[in-house]
Amino acid sequence: MLNQPFIQELKHEAAATKRMLERVPEDKFDWKPHEKSKTLGQLASHIAELPGFLNSILIMDEVDFAKGQYKAYNTKTPEELMQLFQEKLDEVLQTLQNTTDEKMHANFTLRSGDHVIATVPRMIAVRSMALSHIVHHRGQLSVYLRLLDIPVPGMYGPSADEM
Repeated sequence: MLNQPFIQELKHEAAATKRMLERVPEDKFDWKPHEKSKTLGQLASHIAELPGFLNSILIMDEVDFAKGQYKAYNTKTPEELMQLFQEKLDEVLQTLQNTTDEKMHANFTLRSGDHVIATVPRMIAVRSMALSHIVHHRGQLSVYLRLLDIPVPGMYGPSADEM
């Protein structure tokens, strides 16, 4: 079944994401490295909610940003942050477990009104729009932590803080 490798990859990436999110200090949620950047709390909340986007890819045939269905989460405490991540992760793992190969091969469309951003087989969307999206923002979070002099955990081996 096609879903099994994605389940294993998601679990692996989720463990690394948890290690990163656990480092976000409550007293720095409003900090941001640049005026155009998200705050630390906004970025961490976005990472925590992203398994929910993966769930949307699995259960919906399309997501249309122009319909205004997306509402960003804005957690206020590390406990809320970790709870949000775990809830969204548990949801998507259950959905993935029940996703058939046929569904994984079917197309998923991401759009904003009439502008189609992409139409790709769902298994491609799972990897490129969801899993890679989580990893991308987790990389940003590692820079935020570094700038705040918070030890950065290793993701695919030890970090400079763990050597």
